[in-house]
Amino acid sequence: MLPLRDNAPTRSTPVVTIGLIAANFAVWIWELGGTPWQTDVVRDGFYACSVHGPCVGPALQHHLPWYEGAFTSMFMHAGWEHILGNMLFLWIFGNNVEDALGRVRFLLWYVVAGLAATALQAFVTLHYGSVSAASVPNIGASGAIAGVLGAYFILLPNAKVLTWILIFLREIPAFWFLGIWFLYQAYLGDLALTHPEAGGGVALFAHVGGFLFGALTVKLVQKRRPLAPAY
Repeated sequence: MLPLRDNAPTRSTPVVTIGLIAANFAVWIWELGGTPWQTDVVRDGFYACSVHGPCVGPALQHHLPWYEGAFTSMFMHAGWEHILGNMLFLWIFGNNVEDALGRVRFLLWYVVAGLAATALQAFVTLHYGSVSAASVPNIGASGAIAGVLGAYFILLPNAKVLTWILIFLREIPAFWFLGIWFLYQAYLGDLALTHPEAGGGVALFAHVGGFLFGALTVKLVQKRRPLAPAY
């Protein structure tokens, strides 16, 4: 399922959401220049083994402390499909969450959501995964964006999301669209935990942590109610 737009308006231009999208694309362009992007991923991605070793394979070349890698990895991607998909979700759902939280609060909350998602991914990998799984670089804005989705799920469950499903276009209530998305990510996260190569270097289980963080904390930081859906 691919979201195309929602029907929930905002009060003002989502400056922070646009800025985050620009920052992610700027980092992606940087990845494409100079050294191969795979080298950048190895160097600046987040490794669970950097929290608690040992590390094996390419992770031995990693030099960033875990707390730096947890931040830099939030703005890195592993291909055009990866970044375009993430930024589409951020654009559709981020503007309404930003509108409800306010710009500064939303920016800080977004970063914390990404860190919380990474923390859960690292915890699960270290406790239930192998040494090889802990040595796979985790990258992507997906964890932070999952926090945005969890927040939207709570704030605007009755909004409609125009969705491309195979060859059909359907408007789906956000409650169902995001609920199905969450369950699917939980499945993918378990798959990536036992077979890390299937995740393509993306911390899929962090999607679950990010979504739960967003759903559980948005009411604590909400500044105002979002505008009602247009119809």
